[in-house]
Amino acid sequence: MNKTILILKHEFRQTVKRKGFIIMTLAFPVLALIAIGVFSLIQGIEKPPAPGEEVTIGYVDKVSGFDEYARQPGGITLTAYPTQEAATSALLAEEISEYFIIPPDYVSTGIVTRYTLERELEPPGETQWAIKSFLLSNLLEGQTSPEVTERVKVPMNLGTVRLDETGQVATDQGGFGAFIIPYLFSILLVMAIFTSSGFLLQGLGEEKENRIMEILLSSVSARQLLTGKVLGLGAVGLIQILIWLLSARFLVELVSTTIGGFATTLQIPSNLLILGVVYFILGYLLFAVLMAGVGSISSTTREGQQLSMIFTMSAVIPFIIIPFIMQNPGHIVTQILTLFPITAPITVMIRMGLTNIPAWELALSITLLVVTIIGSLVLAAKVFRTFLLMYGKRPRLREIIRCLREA
Repeated sequence: MNKTILILKHEFRQTVKRKGFIIMTLAFPVLALIAIGVFSLIQGIEKPPAPGEEVTIGYVDKVSGFDEYARQPGGITLTAYPTQEAATSALLAEEISEYFIIPPDYVSTGIVTRYTLERELEPPGETQWAIKSFLLSNLLEGQTSPEVTERVKVPMNLGTVRLDETGQVATDQGGFGAFIIPYLFSILLVMAIFTSSGFLLQGLGEEKENRIMEILLSSVSARQLLTGKVLGLGAVGLIQILIWLLSARFLVELVSTTIGGFATTLQIPSNLLILGVVYFILGYLLFAVLMAGVGSISSTTREGQQLSMIFTMSAVIPFIIIPFIMQNPGHIVTQILTLFPITAPITVMIRMGLTNIPAWELALSITLLVVTIIGSLVLAAKVFRTFLLMYGKRPRLREIIRCLREA
């Protein structure tokens, strides 16, 4: 036990002194503070658009009858041209910013072609709104009242209120503001898990390549060495994740007070702190054990990193299918990812910002993680003890299976 603690202390001290660990731990709060400061500075010096600035959009009406409501909100004016050639000439002369054509079959097809000199991903929102409003107003002219015409343009302003189990208005209303914090934290969580377990894999590879492992195993057992390294690097990662969690609370309050607007809707779920720590500890232990097994059978550090991609790529599956999870937070696929130990930490963090995860799912997810960690630890210890001092070649899968059976 004393030797395990000595290894734990050594790994802890060596890791917290690494420049990479220090930079990564401080990067999140420092970069966030810089981003808030830059955004606030831009808001302070940004000049509002000059009042009265006009934007002129041309159009060619091949249907006839689109000649009213040329003045649209936002300082946008629509000007008719008899032909496309005339509109093009006006565009090239910079008399108009763009133009569109209403074809003869517009009423049946709804197709409108827009011409511009700018290279853009999609038309600006104000331009789309102005053209849509112009077309709707002319189509409904004389057909109904002005009030109904305006309501057709904006049929509803939808507001959603979430109720709790008692029928009262819930304090946590959800929404994108409640989702973004757990989502960002899921990214930080996977970074912390992969970094800590990656240090373990790297350290094992270097000690194996430098033959330091032979000296270590002459003084301690393989189990003591494995346990000390896993716990030492886990303590480092836990400190890192706690720093990020505490700084997140401060940063959210700072963003809400300095930026305002959408930032005021940002929420940190009450259970994020507890579950974040729990899933970091369990996620790290799982990946550390897996990385230790990979490191023991790999002949070089590079080979170990390549083999570890099997687990890391599996762990980030929730990020790959995040649109599906966002639309179906309670789907059976999402539930499977919540229960599957390798994907559980990330999936749980993402779902926390989308819905209330049933207590039985969380309990079963944590239980499966614990069982998997214990089982992986037993198997990894056997592999670790047998193949750690093997040099020159990586054992085949058949050899590993035979070792596990005989151990």
